[in-house]
Amino acid sequence: MKKIVIFASGSGSNAEKIILHFKESSQGNVVGILSNNLHAKVLEKAKNNDVPTIVFDKTELSDGTILNKINEIGPDLIVLAGFLLKFPESIIAAYPDKIVNIHPALLPKYGGKGMYGMNVHKAVLENKEAETGITIHYVNEHYDEGGIVFQAKTNIEECKTPEEIAEKVHQLEHEHYPAVIEKLITLKS
Repeated sequence: MKKIVIFASGSGSNAEKIILHFKESSQGNVVGILSNNLHAKVLEKAKNNDVPTIVFDKTELSDGTILNKINEIGPDLIVLAGFLLKFPESIIAAYPDKIVNIHPALLPKYGGKGMYGMNVHKAVLENKEAETGITIHYVNEHYDEGGIVFQAKTNIEECKTPEEIAEKVHQLEHEHYPAVIEKLITLKS
């Protein structure tokens, strides 16, 4: 059984969908949620699903403390699900092509530093895009520039607010992220 570790900073809706997906899967298991936010709702969702958690600060992420914790766990895949800090190069180097992230737009459009959450949806709306979507990609040392694993699109011509766009994008995230993660861990067998 493949081990999956999730990094999240916020509400944890994607993390929860992944946890629930793998409770029904024979391919993998979420063995830990790591968060830089002591008050993140994802920690409560992890607890409710009996998934161990680790809370850390920015220093512990960059000084090797978290890399040591990850090495102790020995995950087959590291999943970023609403994790807002830049991921350290030391972890990326230790786990090449084993770290994935989900971005709420069709990269390479609307990616890069500061482009997350509502910032992305506002930019998409302001540019009068007819469609947007999600991108699941490998993590490298640059924001949103790792190799693309999967993309899905949705029409947003009827959307009038960033919140309406966010809702359509969340639906894509919840539908596709767990399944793509399962494919990735199956391929890495």
